Amino acid sequence: MRSAVLSAPGKPLDVVERAVPEPGPGEILVKVTACGMCFSEINHWRGHYPFGTFPTVPGHEISGVVAALGQGVDWPEAGTPVGASWVHASCGRCDQCARGDQILCTGAPRQATGVNRDGGYTEYFVGRAGFVTPLPDGFDPVAGAPLMCAGITAFTGLRRAGATAGSKVAVVGTGGVGTLAVRFAAAMGARVAVVSRTRRAERRSLDAGAELFVATADQDPAEALRAWGGADLVMNTAPSTGTGLAAFDGLRPDGTLLYIGFDAGNVTLPPIGLVLDRRRVMGVPSGSPHDLRDTLGFAVAHGIVPEVTPVTLDDAPRVLTEMDEGRHQGRAVIAFG
Repeated sequence: MRSAVLSAPGKPLDVVERAVPEPGPGEILVKVTACGMCFSEINHWRGHYPFGTFPTVPGHEISGVVAALGQGVDWPEAGTPVGASWVHASCGRCDQCARGDQILCTGAPRQATGVNRDGGYTEYFVGRAGFVTPLPDGFDPVAGAPLMCAGITAFTGLRRAGATAGSKVAVVGTGGVGTLAVRFAAAMGARVAVVSRTRRAERRSLDAGAELFVATADQDPAEALRAWGGADLVMNTAPSTGTGLAAFDGLRPDGTLLYIGFDAGNVTLPPIGLVLDRRRVMGVPSGSPHDLRDTLGFAVAHGIVPEVTPVTLDDAPRVLTEMDEGRHQGRAVIAFG
């Protein structure tokens, strides 16, 4: 089988030939249909994950079909369309796992698909039972691949932060996660504002369900949100800590600043702004298997399909380099066959 491999931090992606793996006990062999190319791959390539390993096959936005089951696995049966995401496996014993929050597992070292376990830039992927999710009817396995990461992160973030029908949600950033957050929030019945540096994504954001677009090059985001009546939730999806801080004072009392995107900068806020208005700051990394099921089901029910550009495995080294250099536009998905 053909696979793309990151051999060391900073080294170009190599496309190589490997033997098709056999699923071991508790494992599921998946013939990959598609794998989204996520900015998390750039973070791994740059060596930003302390738990990351090399060589590794990257990719954690995986859709495919069950090809074979390992010992002790009887579901989902061969031929079932499935998806897999960031969490490769967990201990299954700690309090977080017992509650179905495997993304927060504390009982074993972190196991991340495409970071320290081989991911989906390959023709065959080996997943763990319980972490490979059947796809709902009507799901597009190529266009829908980014829902395995960008989608689950946006959807879970909205739910964890308490977004409901009638909530006022300000989404900071117009990348893959931000765009899906706008569509999910609008489908939940929330009122949505989008905050971005320029007006380049204004038309797309309004078409996705936003009622307000704020370009920070033209106006202060906190002032614009206060003029809107304030936000119950400011959802920072941009890869900058500072963009969320700039919008913080646009929160209503009891509002939440949610970090999904960030950089190495610290979150520094005057405590009076937290205490007197009972505001809070939180983060969401992604989601657990039950969150993925809910994300995919909600997306299909509401017709939410990411806009993607299909590429081949041979295109992946070039696309990853363009992503690293900030030259790639849109969401690339590696499509097999």
